[in-house]
Amino acid sequence: MHPSKPARLTVAIVGGGFTGGAIALHLATSRRQGLAIDIVVFEPRERLGAGLAYDTEESVHRINVPAGRMSLYPDAPGHFQDWIERTDALKDDGEALAEDGLHYPRRGLFGRYVADHLAPWLASGAVWHHRARVENIQRQGPRWMVSAADGLSIEADIVILAATHPAPGLPGVLAGLRNDPNLIADATRPDALASVGDTDRILIVGNGLTAADVIAALEARGHTGDILSISRRGLRSRGHAPQVQEPFGDFLSQPAATASDLLRRVRVTLRAAEAEGRTWHSVLDAVRAQGQEIWQRLPVAERRRIARHVRPFWDVHRFRIAPQVEAAVERAISAGRLTVLAASVAAAGADAQGIWVTLKPRRSRQTVRRHVDKVIVTTGPDHGGVLASQPFLASLARQGKVTACPTGLGILCARDGRAIDAGGRVVDGLYVAGPLARGTFGELMGLPQVSDYAVFIAARVGEDLAAWAAPDETAAAPSRASA
Repeated sequence: MHPSKPARLTVAIVGGGFTGGAIALHLATSRRQGLAIDIVVFEPRERLGAGLAYDTEESVHRINVPAGRMSLYPDAPGHFQDWIERTDALKDDGEALAEDGLHYPRRGLFGRYVADHLAPWLASGAVWHHRARVENIQRQGPRWMVSAADGLSIEADIVILAATHPAPGLPGVLAGLRNDPNLIADATRPDALASVGDTDRILIVGNGLTAADVIAALEARGHTGDILSISRRGLRSRGHAPQVQEPFGDFLSQPAATASDLLRRVRVTLRAAEAEGRTWHSVLDAVRAQGQEIWQRLPVAERRRIARHVRPFWDVHRFRIAPQVEAAVERAISAGRLTVLAASVAAAGADAQGIWVTLKPRRSRQTVRRHVDKVIVTTGPDHGGVLASQPFLASLARQGKVTACPTGLGILCARDGRAIDAGGRVVDGLYVAGPLARGTFGELMGLPQVSDYAVFIAARVGEDLAAWAAPDETAAAPSRASA
């Protein structure tokens, strides 16, 4: 046994969404293989494994890939679909089956699936769910002190940062409306749309997945008012291919060295796919499947170019909306209730009529002034501001233990998942999990890739712990420094 380690080892997972829950599950499984460890997951939500994405009861919020491709276990891609069939989980959801014959269940159901598989480990004590937010993480000798908002502190040998996505960043031009009740700055919050009236005029800033969810949710609530949805390029999330297609394209045998070369190869492959009767979906699926290797072979400067200039185009093709949500968006457009515009907000303020905005349409010198009743921000997580998004991340940054990724896509980490400090050194015992590591790993937003990465992190942590494994297999409560 390593002389600086105690007989029992503690792993603290900060964040209990899908990533944190999946890592806890895989680590708990490894206990049966000889690791005497305590696993503590800090998550204020009642249920582990759901997180921001799957802790929703909104009926129109659906997973945006078929259930047959969602799984806790990458080597069993149909695991979620099998669970659905075994538990008859869709008996009250007649709209889950899309026209392509595939299931797109409500997102909350996937959260239930993850929680169901974590339940035995929680009941046995192999995993301890502590319902509190972490306020501070401090290095103390060879261990870490993890302190929660409720006063509990524990010592941990390994800390895994599985924090949620940061909230959307409020565009600077809307900063003066920050405290206005008619500004909905984060549409992902529970009941974020509760204050919207049925006939309210709405401006949605952002045209991605969240915007589509908002439009579908408003329809379900009986909203009939006009909706204007804007983004700088006027792009909006696309739907799925009419038929299932295999990925098409090879981007690894001769890897691109620059962003422009990669884009050229994608365009050439798109033309080849079209000549064979395929749609663009098959090519983008190939890029996604090979995405981590493509990304890691590019120099950091080229990754930054992609993040800055290509990301909006990638996002609207990569993050496809469920058929049910796509249908709701198309109905709103056909009825004339929804207008999608390429524009930005040049100015905004409040008056007796609600909120006024001055819009600058793309490729136009003219501006347009509009009055709306509500402004809803759906610009996506502010990954560039991640270190300021939670107190414990800010604390680690002040200590120099973590630093922002130069791509602007989260927290800088090594290829084994360990954080890299302000001096460029790998930090032992501190791992970055989930989408916050995508600046290093590239494709880490879709569930299949996040699931793969959770298994990878659990395996890496297991290797660290194996060298210190104690022979005692009896369960013990996590060590408490203070409570």
